[in-house]
Amino acid sequence: MKTTMRTLTCVVGGLMAIGLIQIRAGAQQAGPAPGESLSQSYRGSQRDNDAYQKVPPIKVFDNLYYVGPGDVAVWLIPTTDGLILVDSAQEPLVDHVLESIRKSGFDPRNIKYILLTHGHLDHFGGAGKIKAASGGTARVAALDEDWTLIETTYKNPGRGNQDRGVALMRDMVLREGQTLTLGKTELKVYKMPGHTPGSASFAFTVFDNGRPHKALVFGGPGQRNGVEGGTQFLESIRRLKRDFSDIEVPVHVHSYLNTYPVPGGGAIFEPAQKLAQRKPGEPHPFVDNKAWRAWLDVAEAGTVKYVEEAKLKTQQPRSN
Repeated sequence: MKTTMRTLTCVVGGLMAIGLIQIRAGAQQAGPAPGESLSQSYRGSQRDNDAYQKVPPIKVFDNLYYVGPGDVAVWLIPTTDGLILVDSAQEPLVDHVLESIRKSGFDPRNIKYILLTHGHLDHFGGAGKIKAASGGTARVAALDEDWTLIETTYKNPGRGNQDRGVALMRDMVLREGQTLTLGKTELKVYKMPGHTPGSASFAFTVFDNGRPHKALVFGGPGQRNGVEGGTQFLESIRRLKRDFSDIEVPVHVHSYLNTYPVPGGGAIFEPAQKLAQRKPGEPHPFVDNKAWRAWLDVAEAGTVKYVEEAKLKTQQPRSN
């Protein structure tokens, strides 16, 4: 039975990636607007099209699945002792995340950890419902600063009175340098602020037919909050360039990074289309250290400019 399930999961994973193209036809005849890439459309012209956002799950590596909607990433890491979920999306697409986990051949009741990259609603809004789907046993984890940000969100309605989902209480507090172990899988936690005060990144190993590659979930896709946030983000980018330049698989938290887009039109669905057509012996399209280093250069230059402009704004005299 276990062998059959593994085989079925591998077959379904490949077909799911191919289904990314097919789903366009059934999503209210929607598609990218002129000039948009596929990944960009999820955060642009089709942002509010829930049918369009419900993309099939993708088996990206032996131990890494994409189970999120189109606009915001949710990553599933199966281990020998349960499941790790990175981020959770938000309503009304949390049930889609749960269904994608099941379609990938896994049971949400086996989720042991829900790791939050940062405290923005589109990343943590589904964590309460997914924790409940685990039987209430999954640990929800974030850095201290972003637990504070999450708690503030539940105290204040925020923009557009968005559905904040099942109430989320402070649970597990992550810390810089911590190693999280589940079964034979280890994830190293790093604090890399700038997008939020407590943006978390996670380093781990992914396997392509048994071949290991260094992967990193970078939890902050772009700087925010003026001089302070921009300066923090610049320090985080320079830390990545110094200590993580050898990352082979950048695991992004959005399909399209609005602040500093990745080459090729998008971070997830463009390489997923190539993965669906990959032939034996060909390189894995998500293994791309060159693109990672190029993105870091672009992000560093852009953040330097952002900080300079933010400083000029603070120096401008107020008009009477």
